[in-house]
Amino acid sequence: MDATRQQAVIVTDTTLRDGEQAAGVVFSPEEKLHIAGWLDRIGVQELECGIPAMGRVEQECVRSLVELGLNTRLITWNRALESDIKASIDSGVTAVDVSLSVSDIQIENKIRKSRAWVKEQLVRALRFAKKNDLYVSVGGEDSSRADLGFLKELLQIAAEEGAERFRFCDTLGILNPFSMYEQVAELVNASSLAIEVHTHNDLGMATANALAGVKAGASFVSTTVNGLGERAGNAALEEVVMALHCSCGQETGIMTADFAALSDYVASASRRPISPWKAVVGAQVFSDEAGLPADGVLKNPGNYEGFKPEDVGLKRHFVLGKHSGRHGLEQRLKDLAVETTNLDLEAMLTQVRSLSSRTKGAINDCQLLELCSRI
Repeated sequence: MDATRQQAVIVTDTTLRDGEQAAGVVFSPEEKLHIAGWLDRIGVQELECGIPAMGRVEQECVRSLVELGLNTRLITWNRALESDIKASIDSGVTAVDVSLSVSDIQIENKIRKSRAWVKEQLVRALRFAKKNDLYVSVGGEDSSRADLGFLKELLQIAAEEGAERFRFCDTLGILNPFSMYEQVAELVNASSLAIEVHTHNDLGMATANALAGVKAGASFVSTTVNGLGERAGNAALEEVVMALHCSCGQETGIMTADFAALSDYVASASRRPISPWKAVVGAQVFSDEAGLPADGVLKNPGNYEGFKPEDVGLKRHFVLGKHSGRHGLEQRLKDLAVETTNLDLEAMLTQVRSLSSRTKGAINDCQLLELCSRI
């Protein structure tokens, strides 16, 4: 990509649309308002907030989001049908994603049409949307399996009809970062239209693929809180943003200190608990047990931490177990306000390791204090 065309990446979050499409997930209207307000406060630039064509209840929910007067842009998902776009207009939004199947396998076996029909339908939908002064993202469902030549034709149509961007969707989550980079770079070089990458996590590469798309020149990246979404989910907001900040040196303008609290709220609202070892926001990701890493963190957290726990709203703590060292034990005792001067720490460490091996787990505070009383 020509370096002169590089631009800051815009994070567009689809927790309220694709996130809610995860099997069995339903957000109440109040939860949607709370999530949207939270995402707006931390600086997420765009929220995909629903599918108004689903009916009156969804339209009312979207309208209530519009009435919040958020700084973020609200965008809705639509099929490339005038009726869908009309439902979005009636909901009060001024931005729409117009989605079509673009791979031959879906064109032939899902919608049972032709490439010519897809192009004609795109023109009709775009002309209706632009006649109503809407901001338009063209969503290419299953872009990652589509013929690149056909995608370039669609990008040309989209640009000619006034669309603002094209959403490159790895709908099945089948790409790897190398193929993602190659495909997105080719589209970026072929068109002046802004590109968004929307990645799924079926092979565990959604975040990596999202970053590869940005590296290739995509100026929009789609995320969901906790990676919530259909099947294995989507690229996680907290992972993408922190990876852009820490791994790519690219700022997004998003305030990250609320990530852990936001993650917990969405986990509760979706009834999808997150693992304590979930990247970035898991409650245990700043826990150290092994002697050398714990000692290194005590001397300087930068020895073993790529970013500070408070950067994402977490706290650092030391776990005592089979692999603990003397410095970790001493720090844990200090945290409990235990005077260590007269304690035989080496004997206590032996007891800690022995108890951990027998119980196959970490030593809790009560167990530790009991060991202190014995020694």
